[in-house]
Amino acid sequence: MNQAENVLEIYDREILIRHDFETELATYLNHLIKNDFEKLVQILYRIDVDEKILRTLLDKQAQTDAGKIMATLIIERQLKKIETREQFRQMGGDW
Repeated sequence: MNQAENVLEIYDREILIRHDFETELATYLNHLIKNDFEKLVQILYRIDVDEKILRTLLDKQAQTDAGKIMATLIIERQLKKIETREQFRQMGGDW
């Protein structure tokens, strides 16, 4: 297997892992919607999911699973935090 094939295999594996995680997270979020909405709101607030973006997506994609929409936003937000911290470190900051 050459280097390009190795990179593609790793990339495919990462996509599969993210998809599996996103699916599990969506299931959990749907559970919270039905059983503990207050806890869901606290989690979204603590993670700092943009409420306006969430409301807009939920309105525009009314036929899409709400847990899936929230899971995607949570993952994107967490990845953005990681990116921001890395940029800060590269500028000489210490987190």
